[in-house]
Amino acid sequence: MLDESEIHPLFEGAPGTTEFKKLRKRIVRQTSEAVEQYGMVERGTRWLVCLSGGKDSYTLLAALHELQWRGLLPVEILACNLDQGQPGFPATVLPEFLDRMGVPHRIEYQDTYSIVTDKVPKGRTYCALCSRLRRGNLYRIAREEGCSAVVLGHHRDDILETFFMNLFHGGRLATMPPKLLNEEGDLFVYRPLAHVAEADCEKFARAMRYPIIPCDLCGSQDGLQRQQVKAILDGWEKNSPGRRQVIFRALTNIRPSHMLDENLFDFAALERDLPTGKSS
Repeated sequence: MLDESEIHPLFEGAPGTTEFKKLRKRIVRQTSEAVEQYGMVERGTRWLVCLSGGKDSYTLLAALHELQWRGLLPVEILACNLDQGQPGFPATVLPEFLDRMGVPHRIEYQDTYSIVTDKVPKGRTYCALCSRLRRGNLYRIAREEGCSAVVLGHHRDDILETFFMNLFHGGRLATMPPKLLNEEGDLFVYRPLAHVAEADCEKFARAMRYPIIPCDLCGSQDGLQRQQVKAILDGWEKNSPGRRQVIFRALTNIRPSHMLDENLFDFAALERDLPTGKSS
């Protein structure tokens, strides 16, 4: 462990309050726990850490560098921003920030914005096609850079919202896993913030004054299913504080024999223990 007086540039200017120190410690601890619990580390490999410019990806970048800085994450980190050609996107913000922080990075320009707006009918949401095109480009970049994993900033609340979107609209029990192997089988997809609450990401990024870049593509559309689910979860949390964490814990405590999927549990082969005949 390094001395506490040593600090990565990503944390320069951090508030000295006890509240912030607890927040930072909690985020780093939860990130470390997810990395260990889901077996994300292959020593000596390289991670492509995706940086959108939102609060979550800044928090991810900072937490991973904290772990690496203290010798707890023996991998190489390459930050990557995919500039998707959205009108008005402040293209200089992230490269200037990453240069100033001394973070190795790659900025990639691919105009997927024009494709999405051309292909998606008016009134429909862009998220599905946008994310598919983004994912394909990130996989390509990861291969070009010799990375073993694409690392995303999805947090606990993203996982919960995706679960309920699949439940309400997809007719299946599924969500974002913290560790996934891509279809080609050559890259992992990691979500080290799986245990971290969105509210903590927001507090952290705001306290650090990171230059937040809003998404003007999906974020500008009203009535998204995810926003509806978020509102439901907000209501539950307001009425029963801690409800989000209880639901998240349920996702780690699944009993196939108490569900209805015969592919996970062989109900047809289930037999009673019949009493044996009486002995004479």
